[in-house]
Amino acid sequence: MSLQAHPDNVETNAGRTPRKVVAGYFLSLDGVAEAPDQFITAWDDETDASGAKLIETQDAVILGRRTYDEWAGFWPVSEIEPFASFINAVPKYVATSTPLEPDWTNSRVIDGGLVDFVRQLKAQPGFDIGVHGSISITRTMLAAGIIDELRLVVAPTIVGTGQRLLDGLPPIRLETIRSTTSPSGHLLVNYRLLHQATT
Repeated sequence: MSLQAHPDNVETNAGRTPRKVVAGYFLSLDGVAEAPDQFITAWDDETDASGAKLIETQDAVILGRRTYDEWAGFWPVSEIEPFASFINAVPKYVATSTPLEPDWTNSRVIDGGLVDFVRQLKAQPGFDIGVHGSISITRTMLAAGIIDELRLVVAPTIVGTGQRLLDGLPPIRLETIRSTTSPSGHLLVNYRLLHQATT
């Protein structure tokens, strides 16, 4: 898979624009992000294309330890494309205090605090930084104001139980930058985070 230049990530006379941190999730209608295979029961080309578009501008990924442990045993042998090729090859930065076992290509432990590390990574040249499958990591980054976009696939299903992506967060203002409904009834919505509300 080739990395496509995103319109927001182009060279300008003043230099390269800042990198964006983009979190992508499947959610139920009641906000559950845990075990999306339990509520994403239909698929279509438009939903598939939204996932491919999400990762085509990413050249780094932030993961939590639990997600790393689950994915390191699954994706290296997966044939689910294009995500398998993407996640196996992309540099993966893992928020953990223990060595990474099993080893997974291009994976490394985040040195120091997560928020400071991501801020430093954003300041370096590159394309989008992805956050996938790591609910607690995403909450921490949202609360710190270092996620720039949320790209969601919302299924028309109320799950009732499971970890909700947005629980326990401070007030955060969002702007809808894209919203459409797929043939399977998924809401495909992209939000830009504007700023945290102050109290």
